[in-house]
Amino acid sequence: MRAYHAITWDHPRGLNALSAAAGLLGANDGLSISWEAHSLEQFESHSIADLCQKYDLVVFDHPHVGEAIQNQCLLPLEAVFPQEFMEYLQAKVIGPCFSSYFYAGKHWGIPVDAAAQVMVVRPDLLADEAPATWEQVLSLSKRTAAVALPLSGPHALLSFMSIAAAAGEPPATADPAEFITPATGAKVWDLMRDLVSRSPAGSLGQNPIGILNHMKHHEDVILCPLVYGYVNYSVPATGNALRFINAPCFAQVGRPGSTLGGTGIGISARCEWSSELEKHLVWLVSAEAQNRFIPCHDGQPSLRSAWSDPAINARTGNFFSNTALTLETAYVRPRHAGYIGFQNRGSAMLRESFTGSDTAATVIGKLQSLYTASRA
Repeated sequence: MRAYHAITWDHPRGLNALSAAAGLLGANDGLSISWEAHSLEQFESHSIADLCQKYDLVVFDHPHVGEAIQNQCLLPLEAVFPQEFMEYLQAKVIGPCFSSYFYAGKHWGIPVDAAAQVMVVRPDLLADEAPATWEQVLSLSKRTAAVALPLSGPHALLSFMSIAAAAGEPPATADPAEFITPATGAKVWDLMRDLVSRSPAGSLGQNPIGILNHMKHHEDVILCPLVYGYVNYSVPATGNALRFINAPCFAQVGRPGSTLGGTGIGISARCEWSSELEKHLVWLVSAEAQNRFIPCHDGQPSLRSAWSDPAINARTGNFFSNTALTLETAYVRPRHAGYIGFQNRGSAMLRESFTGSDTAATVIGKLQSLYTASRA
């Protein structure tokens, strides 16, 4: 029997389904998988090359792909899976969750979890219909001072990119060398600074899990316009249920501005590949696992069919159907080898700028300099 060591991130959504699936394995399956977990902050910034030296399977986010290729620490899926499996993922996975792991001509991650930044509200505290546009979000903020953005870690920059995508300019897309044009960058920064100026004390230092935990237990934040969706908070064991809806647009018929998240399983270069492991990983993205097993074990499936499944939506307050459009149109971040460093430094700079004295032009210039340096 082969024993494999694996790492994911420490949250029921990231760990429970994978651990439960590994628990189904017995002597007849010819393998065992032991799952460990590290924090959300470590998941977002830890070197994937370092993880691949210690683990056979690594759950990671697609922006780490460039670093992985540079360090030759992952196996491309094409090297170990048949073409039929690749075509299956291309056809069945929601939005760009599979294509986001395509880089340098190969795929590097099996998408087992789908997520993007969406809007979340406390429905019991929101008297009116939830906002759909950024203009309506700002109006609610001015009336209530109860709208917050989580800005810790990389999330200031992630929200900046989401708002830019809603404004019609997904960063580094039209010209990979230009992160954002000065005009659009200033528009996004002004909007975020306006929101920050009225956000409840303490909310800006939260990560998505922190803000969601805060919202279900407290009443000073009634809406967060951009936060990575966690189905677990739609039907929490304690506290108030939260309602997740599509990310805001700049017009009623515009694109929901959102930056893709989610996770994929990478196969480290140290992994001793086997047909038994292949069978297990293929099952994890099968309709049986994605539509039934994973949702029943706190997971957030990646197959499109699960997001439209009536039974799953009935159990989760329509979390999936309410946010599927955002997933389908989500923006995919740059994935070059220096991107993660830029994400961390750019986010820290933005956080400081919202309460500093710099002008929008200065901030966008600094952001461009950091981005240019990351590509060098």
